[in-house]
Amino acid sequence: MDLGIKGKFALVTGGTHGIGRSIALALAGEGCNVAVCSRDKNRVENTVREIKEKNVDAIGVAADVTVPADVTKVMDTIIKNWKTVHILVNNVGGGGRWGREIVEETKPEVWLEVYQKNALTAAQFTTLAIPHMRKQKWGRVVTITSIFGREAGGRPWFAMAKSAQGAMMKAMARQPYLASEGITFNSIAPGAIMIPDTGWEKVKNENPAELENFIKQELPLGRLGTPEEVAQVVVFACSENARLLNGASIPVDGGQSRSIL
Repeated sequence: MDLGIKGKFALVTGGTHGIGRSIALALAGEGCNVAVCSRDKNRVENTVREIKEKNVDAIGVAADVTVPADVTKVMDTIIKNWKTVHILVNNVGGGGRWGREIVEETKPEVWLEVYQKNALTAAQFTTLAIPHMRKQKWGRVVTITSIFGREAGGRPWFAMAKSAQGAMMKAMARQPYLASEGITFNSIAPGAIMIPDTGWEKVKNENPAELENFIKQELPLGRLGTPEEVAQVVVFACSENARLLNGASIPVDGGQSRSIL
């Protein structure tokens, strides 16, 4: 299937590891030129090399995007080199295991840090990308949220931040001046995904019985998802074929979530 995005310019924030890296490579596989950013310079360089192996252009920026000046630096670098951006994937996020299980024992700073990393960073990237999308009358903004941004579950500061991301995408999708110019905004909400060097791998190594019990009770497919499976849904949402998809929040969770809508 031709997704109609060959030659487009895309930015995947946090695009050097896990879901973000899989999205970056999947977009490159469809012929997109892809920029990535993350704090780890080595990961940035390695991912840029992998993207270029797919015969497209790539830009890598080492940046801490929880710092507003670094967000601006990332966008300035992309526009200086490419003059525009067609696709923005707000993948930077996290904090689902931060803090303590006892809510009142968690410092207020955790709430603020998780909100900044997820909601405010996505908001800044989005508002910086929109003017370029408006000039070309085409754009795709996809934000990686969580099933815990759609329904109760997880730690409250994480659910709050992920809900805010989804609300932002829905509100942006409802702006007639943006929709009329061919710009869409959608959320992809992963469930439990096995990502190297993150929480689920730690559980697997330290307490495999706990993971086995979780899978049995919570995951109808009998396994965790993969970053590649999330990436394929994201790529479709970024495509020309998804032009009617606007304001959606799509769970990619193998049936883990319980909400009907």
